[in-house]
Amino acid sequence: MAVNFHLKAFGFVTLVIIGIPVNIFVLIRFLYILLTEQKLLPANTIRMSLTLANVFVLLSRVTTQALYSIGLRNLLNDNQCKVIIYTFRVSRAMSICITSFLSCHQCLIISPVTGKWKNLKQIVNRHVLIILMLLLAMNLVLYPSGILYGQATTNATLSPYTLRLVYCDVDFLNYPIYIINGSAYVIREIIFVGLMILSSTYMVYVLYRHGQAMKGKRSSEKGQGKTIEFKASRAVIVLVAMYLALFGMDNSAWINTLFMSNVDPDVSDTRLFLAACFTVLSPIHIFITTPKLHLKLKK
Repeated sequence: MAVNFHLKAFGFVTLVIIGIPVNIFVLIRFLYILLTEQKLLPANTIRMSLTLANVFVLLSRVTTQALYSIGLRNLLNDNQCKVIIYTFRVSRAMSICITSFLSCHQCLIISPVTGKWKNLKQIVNRHVLIILMLLLAMNLVLYPSGILYGQATTNATLSPYTLRLVYCDVDFLNYPIYIINGSAYVIREIIFVGLMILSSTYMVYVLYRHGQAMKGKRSSEKGQGKTIEFKASRAVIVLVAMYLALFGMDNSAWINTLFMSNVDPDVSDTRLFLAACFTVLSPIHIFITTPKLHLKLKK
């Protein structure tokens, strides 16, 4: 038990120490570009939004988990728990939606520049902010359970359908409410993960065709063939693969909890750790694969 406790403390504290500065740094770099150039590319607007969602994930549940793991107790009251849980769930949901949107957007970028694809590409590029706001509105509406059922942890007897989240408990009261809430989240995730997989599969296909077309050509022609769009597509595919690996395990654990009562707190801790890993790794990946973010040293 002692070893497990110390490992949790080390893991969550490390994620907070690395994750918050890295995300804020990437966010500041995007804001700097926006201020100096008076615009952001649509893809970079989406990446900046993902970084902002990461910050809220880390500041809400991950930071409180880290504080709990180092021995601080009884920090939150009922209202604070409701805010923390709601903020985390909305920001985590935005993480999946924005990653899926980024994948679909990049799919459109490398699609044929003709007909319906061209029109759709122009519409999406013009309305990136509106689409992001619609995704936020959807997730704000989908997650009332944190406000309705969240409360500070007490010694009171709760129903078997309670998620214990260190300082807070989410008591769904009965199985129908528990399964309806859980199923709504699973359905949403299946839809957006499905879009991710479809768009990423298309990008892999296009990249494969592009690679085949480059075979047998001179090295100079191959270099010209490696356009910014194709490099960006590879970067998005890696980001999606990272998401699917981490959140795939997270969602598998969540689906299992829908058929359980008295869920072990370790399950919730594991799910949170997996979600937090993505919030730390994704800004690092975004920084490495987005040349505009790199600091240019003056000679």
